[in-house]
Amino acid sequence: MLNILFVCYGNICRSPVAEGVFRQLVAETGFEEQLSCDSAGTASFHIGQLPDRRTRENALEHGLTLSHRARRFTGDDLAQFDYFVAMDETNLEAIEKLNYRSTGLYSNDTIFLLREFDPDVSDQPNVPDPYYEGPEVFEDVYQIALRCCRQLLTYLIQQHSLTEKKGKETKE
Repeated sequence: MLNILFVCYGNICRSPVAEGVFRQLVAETGFEEQLSCDSAGTASFHIGQLPDRRTRENALEHGLTLSHRARRFTGDDLAQFDYFVAMDETNLEAIEKLNYRSTGLYSNDTIFLLREFDPDVSDQPNVPDPYYEGPEVFEDVYQIALRCCRQLLTYLIQQHSLTEKKGKETKE
């Protein structure tokens, strides 16, 4: 089982959307027994809270229910997860620093920015934080997560030679 952790600042807007989208894609493609995911934040402001109301409303418009409770990214996550996917450069740096302090190693092959998997945009490394923005930015975040998570899933399938569960059809 490969475990992927999506990380943003407060774990109430961007990373829960990425987690929910990725979880849905994994289920649709039949890889639930091989891929698992969660999300966390580098800050502790919202621990225990559901995703932001606007995030949940936007997700519901796309048939996605978000029930994740915000939690903080910790050193224990480094041992429990195989891949770390940050929503922006600030959170990427936080993951890398904690990883280096915990292991003494830099890991370029397990820690990524989500937008590294964006097939449409190559010059923007960060997923915008919609917290202080309007509904259109929440929609942008959803669309970015959908594009990038599709590509991340393809990457993981190829990297680890994963095969679909028998009897499960892939949705195109």
